[in-house]
Amino acid sequence: MQPVAARARRRIMRRILPYIFFLYIIAFLDRVNVGYAALEMTKDLGFNSEVYGFGAGIFFLGYFLLEIPGCIIVEKWSARLWIARIMISWGLLATFMGFMHTPRQFYVLRFLLGAAEAGFFPGIIVYLSHWFHYEDRAKTLALFMSAIPISNMIGSPVSGLILGVHWFGLVGWRWLFIVEGVPAIIFGVVTLFYLTDRPGQAKWLRPDECEWICEELEKEKLTKLKTHSFGLLQAFRHREVVLLTLAYFLAVSGGYGLFFWLPTLVKRVSGSSNFKVGLISTIPYLAGLLAMLFAGWSSDRSGERRWHTAVPMIAAAAGFLFSALFAQHAAMAVAMFCVASIGIHSYLPSFWSLPTKFLTGSVAAGCIGLINSVGNLGGFLGPYVVGYVSTKTGSFFGGILYLSLSTLGGAAVILTLRNPNRSWQLHPGTHL
Repeated sequence: MQPVAARARRRIMRRILPYIFFLYIIAFLDRVNVGYAALEMTKDLGFNSEVYGFGAGIFFLGYFLLEIPGCIIVEKWSARLWIARIMISWGLLATFMGFMHTPRQFYVLRFLLGAAEAGFFPGIIVYLSHWFHYEDRAKTLALFMSAIPISNMIGSPVSGLILGVHWFGLVGWRWLFIVEGVPAIIFGVVTLFYLTDRPGQAKWLRPDECEWICEELEKEKLTKLKTHSFGLLQAFRHREVVLLTLAYFLAVSGGYGLFFWLPTLVKRVSGSSNFKVGLISTIPYLAGLLAMLFAGWSSDRSGERRWHTAVPMIAAAAGFLFSALFAQHAAMAVAMFCVASIGIHSYLPSFWSLPTKFLTGSVAAGCIGLINSVGNLGGFLGPYVVGYVSTKTGSFFGGILYLSLSTLGGAAVILTLRNPNRSWQLHPGTHL
């Protein structure tokens, strides 16, 4: 590798990745902390499993509305300003969650929180494509998205501790929302001054480093334009874009079923205190973190994306299935939650490397927004199905079985994709 290339990669990695990694920890914690609050909130407010499942999932209906415009704004306008706006608005709404009393308030605030956060994750995916070329992308995405399990690893014991406080007349679950919402507001302001939109604006890069990364990204862009000269509306109908959207919907349905219900399920099978539930819940996320980092490294090393996406989804389906079958045995159930977590986390780096293999510019931004927004509607369906089935049957078995079948369906869809190293380039105009 050229010395300038190595220097540029290191400098970009050190400057950008740790910061956006930290931002995503804050974002994901605010998104899923309702799962820990539910250990006390549902009893305190009289919410049944169906009310909680609907409120947890309605976040993604709001998320759906602004996702695609948000991605295009990042591409066409300013990632720095848009990400700052997102963080400040979602931080305010997250703290307001600590003052709700009724199911309607719960639904409205979760919906608005989703709308406020819309565009953050796919916007970051687009933003990273402005700084890292394709050969480095799965590793970079794995490091960035390792914030998902790490946020849960940090959030699990911390949330368990906060649930036990009673400050100024407010119970612990209310403080959970307030305390974990404030950092988003603070770092939203910091983002305005810290992030740089594109390499050409980076005063912290040396001139030869800036020239190298700009040339590399321009070469990649020109190569894609030569082989894939279609517009945004055509891209939305492209066979692989449609299949990626469907696969993500099915996988996300299983993933958020795990994220939102894991504390409740662990408490059900273990009978432990809230703090111990938080500690036990870190185990599946630690397993998921290690698997995600390995999967991203393996995918970049081999250049293979499809099987690195499908096999983890199959593993997640098996983990869900056996966690339901061993629900009466706490240790086995937690072990199977670990398997499910490994699958749910480790498919992500290779999956999100697929769209940027054949799309560029605003077309890539729009399609990433489409895949993420429609796919994340699965984040509404999964938690709601688990809550609805639990309320109607008095058991979580049927809901967990749905999560298993959903992730298995996602793997099946991924395996119908053409080889992204060949067929997508040979048939750029193929639509459904």
